[in-house]
Amino acid sequence: MNLYTNSYSLLHPLKHSFKSFFFPPNAAAFQFILHSPYSSSPRHQETHEKGKPQQNQFDFKAYMLEKIKIVNHALDAALPLTNPIKIHESMRYSLLSGGKRICPIVCIAACELVGGDESAAMPSACALEMIHAMSLMHDDLPCMDNDDLRRGKPSNHVVFGENAAVLAGYALLARAFEHIATATDGVAPAKVLRVIGELARLIGPEGVVAGQVADLKCGGRGGLDIGLEELEYIHLHKTAASLEASAVAGAILGGACEEEIERLRKYSRCAGLMFQVVDDVLDVTKSSEELGKTCGKDLMGNKMTFPKLIGVERSREYANKLNVEAQEQLIGFDPDKAAPLMALANYIAQRQR
Repeated sequence: MNLYTNSYSLLHPLKHSFKSFFFPPNAAAFQFILHSPYSSSPRHQETHEKGKPQQNQFDFKAYMLEKIKIVNHALDAALPLTNPIKIHESMRYSLLSGGKRICPIVCIAACELVGGDESAAMPSACALEMIHAMSLMHDDLPCMDNDDLRRGKPSNHVVFGENAAVLAGYALLARAFEHIATATDGVAPAKVLRVIGELARLIGPEGVVAGQVADLKCGGRGGLDIGLEELEYIHLHKTAASLEASAVAGAILGGACEEEIERLRKYSRCAGLMFQVVDDVLDVTKSSEELGKTCGKDLMGNKMTFPKLIGVERSREYANKLNVEAQEQLIGFDPDKAAPLMALANYIAQRQR
């Protein structure tokens, strides 16, 4: 089966050859990441005579709590409850039901990394969460992944019905682009237009949609003829593309140069693929109560996952490898401004739900 097209030739996030996926990463970087807890991230300062960097601690937990609170407030304001009530209730149910808010936070962090202000990125950050909520609503539908539980609560279609969930998803997608276009302030129109184009491409038939189509095509076949390249194709599109859109949008809005945009693009591809690898591991090592969603569903549906293909331990090794490669893209940026994205990569690698 050929899932690939010339329009998106990247299989590995950094265009490495297939054989290099499990080669040992740089030893020093690997040890640095393995011994760095997700709740804190070393900020590299001046190098000592012995070559060992000084390290301060970045409070990732406090950073995330602050940003989540700000994002949630902005999301609530961006989507008030109005007529038609049922559709807006459905939209708000999924949009405001909690979640890690990783996409909007990556957008804001990328913007601030290159010297931009949070206010410039906030409309796009909200739009990214609207798009993410829409994708989860449609993912859970019986015709897609058929899941009745999301974030520890009944899925949208269980509460509001399939028709309302489909329409509310469409409405969130439209509102997302409207919000970027009308609420972004203090940014050159050309940059706003570029952000809209990037988001549309990465969630469209060359991005998230491509990953979902490939995933549905592979579902239920037991993965007998699905290899690592095909599995990566699915999740580089279905999962990593959303994170890529977030990082690239933030970088553009913050005034990044092309080289900085591409480095953040590579960071987000690695981090996004790592998110899925870890997700697959948690699916077979945690309970539904611990995860807040139905666990073991891929196994029951005979779908291919990273642990099924290469085993749990090698999947964990692969996640660590992607973590190293993601953080390598941040070397050279201001360490203080890079600390949130460094810590976020560690969080994704080590998360337990």
